[in-house]
Amino acid sequence: MKQMVTLSTAGFGLVAALAWNEAIQAFVTEYVDKYISVGSGIISRFIYAIIITAFAVVVTYQLTKIAGEEDENEEKK
Repeated sequence: MKQMVTLSTAGFGLVAALAWNEAIQAFVTEYVDKYISVGSGIISRFIYAIIITAFAVVVTYQLTKIAGEEDENEEKK
């Protein structure tokens, strides 16, 4: 049952990530591309990718840290 919950959570996470991806791309197109010189859409996409990657790393690190603390607490019991 735990594996089913993990898989369904991952599936919903993917759907949410795709929705956010489209929303953030629309934001970049609408607001960021206006302030960067013409023809540099690729630069704004790299900026977008770097920001999202940094965010993903921070969130993954924090979740791993929390999971490690929970494992330590379970071992103490």
